[in-house]
Amino acid sequence: MKQLSILIFITFFSFSSFAQDAFTLVKEGELAPDFTIVLEDGSEKQLSDLKGKVVWINFFADWCPPCRKELPHLDKEVYEKFKDQAFEVLVIGREHDWTTVHNFKKEKGYKMPFYPDPKRDIFSKYAKQNIPRNFVIDKNGKIAVASIGFKEDEFKGIIEKVSELLK
Repeated sequence: MKQLSILIFITFFSFSSFAQDAFTLVKEGELAPDFTIVLEDGSEKQLSDLKGKVVWINFFADWCPPCRKELPHLDKEVYEKFKDQAFEVLVIGREHDWTTVHNFKKEKGYKMPFYPDPKRDIFSKYAKQNIPRNFVIDKNGKIAVASIGFKEDEFKGIIEKVSELLK
């Protein structure tokens, strides 16, 4: 019985890890898919406009518990730390509109910028499902980090990678 339990445990975690990877549409080392975000004032910004900067893209939803755990770290440990360097954070609300992301940001007291992706137009260039997701884009526009979910130790590793990329 103990062996069966161990086998089920290993199978489950192997499958769940594979299933998450199967939903990722881009890989580290590849050129990041370009996209356009609409700013609150109606103007637009393209990812390609940010070439020469390190860009941290975070996909979240306000109802997602791991996203809610991760976002305070992203705001304080990443945005506040690197905002005055050649760095940008794009926090993108999957299936959210401006009202939702604005209210969520205000309610939580975040300083980092939030953007809506109401029809998953941006998200669908990077993944099929599962959030939170983080993609760090290097100064040349290539994906340096692609991560799924939130684990504090992995998150700290991503921050270290950003520090290296900014040197």
